[in-house]
Amino acid sequence: MRRNRTTGHRWAGAVVAATALLALALAPATASAAPSTADEAAQLVEETGRQLTALDEQVHQAELTVQAQQQVAADAERAAEEAESTLARYEPRIRAIAQSGYTGSTQSRVAAFLGSASADDLVDQMTTLDLIADHTEGVLTEVAAAQAAAEEARAAADAATAEASATLAALHDQQAQVQQQVDAYEADFARLSAAEQTVVTTALAGPTLAAPSAAAAVAAAPGPAAAVAVQTALGQIGDPYVWGSSGPDGFDCSGLTQYAYAAAGISLPHSSGAQSQLGTPVARADLMPGDIVYFYSPVSHVGIYVGDGKMVHARTFGQPVAVTSVDQSGYRGAVRVA
Repeated sequence: MRRNRTTGHRWAGAVVAATALLALALAPATASAAPSTADEAAQLVEETGRQLTALDEQVHQAELTVQAQQQVAADAERAAEEAESTLARYEPRIRAIAQSGYTGSTQSRVAAFLGSASADDLVDQMTTLDLIADHTEGVLTEVAAAQAAAEEARAAADAATAEASATLAALHDQQAQVQQQVDAYEADFARLSAAEQTVVTTALAGPTLAAPSAAAAVAAAPGPAAAVAVQTALGQIGDPYVWGSSGPDGFDCSGLTQYAYAAAGISLPHSSGAQSQLGTPVARADLMPGDIVYFYSPVSHVGIYVGDGKMVHARTFGQPVAVTSVDQSGYRGAVRVA
């Protein structure tokens, strides 16, 4: 087992960086003035919906940060256990040294002098005592190094665990705050007229279109995994948008893509931004069913392309999973993950 003095610093650096990311990611949305007309109310709801979409993605990024911190803590805990196990293996050798009485002391040398039968015998005993003393000193040096490594690893593990726990608690607090904003948004949206709701939804996520033939979309997919993902995603049309959910009865945007690809045996992170960094970039003209299309900068929305210029996605708060045009405001690119 290899240990060095930079281990604790490396863990600490990773934890500090992750904590800083969390603090940045969960910056609250800015407040807006109260509307004075119905049109202003609709515009305000639309703007709030955009802010919540971005905030939703920021929370997912923070969740990934917490997962990374928890992994750092778990790795540190394993390292500490290994170091402590190594130290424990020295115990029988230390006990044997203590029981032997051979420490290279004057008393041992006097005993050798008094018990020797000849000068040659004395030299042999003295040489043996020197060898034992050297061995003992080496063992004790190894024990001291193992003890230091165990103490450092344990301290690093405890610190990483504490940081991960604190960040997780902060994330839970932020999730509760975002949920309050979501509830307020949905209440505001419900007060709009049906026509105004349609305008807001169309502005945020595009008009609802007829779903393509699932058989045609599956047949045009570039591979079996993409075909399964497309079929699964189309099967969720009509399911409600549920913030932070990856199914099976409700979804947010990256939760739907995660769920669809999980059915195909492919694990995706529950984050639009993280998903946009996977696989192979695909040009708009080369899109195929199953490709993940992403929107805005920074990326805060994703959907699954289903062919004929359409995508299926968990659109926005208060609106069910639906098929819309992929060519809408905010389009940034696409990736092929299968």
